[in-house]
Amino acid sequence: MTEAFEKVLNARVQSPEAGEVADKHFFETVVRLHRAGEGAPFTGLKPTGLGHGPVVPVAEKAIEDGSAEELLKLLRDTVEEQIRERFEHVMRLKREVSGKGVTEMREYVEAMLGLEVYLHKLYECAHAHPHGEDAHHHEHAA
Repeated sequence: MTEAFEKVLNARVQSPEAGEVADKHFFETVVRLHRAGEGAPFTGLKPTGLGHGPVVPVAEKAIEDGSAEELLKLLRDTVEEQIRERFEHVMRLKREVSGKGVTEMREYVEAMLGLEVYLHKLYECAHAHPHGEDAHHHEHAA
């Protein structure tokens, strides 16, 4: 790794373009080695700002510890909070829409459909195969 780093330093003084290529190659090498150490494939560098949220570290710790309890708690709490918030919003709009105009009714219907679509997607995700493949797709493809 030290040799690769020294090559990057030498390339960076050649030109900005050479430095950019050398930097990318170096970071790809670092990530490739890191992923290999995890037993995971290298899938390329990802743009910055694409955080994986709290689930991946908790899942990794669960796998390391051999217990899914913290992972289940995180997901249960998150899903419950989201459903409660969205449902309460729909119910508040439902109460307020009585005797109101089209605008208020539209807001209620959008919230209601939004909740139903969210729940449908959540259900589909819960039954999806790895990498987001549809379970029904595999049943029919066989």
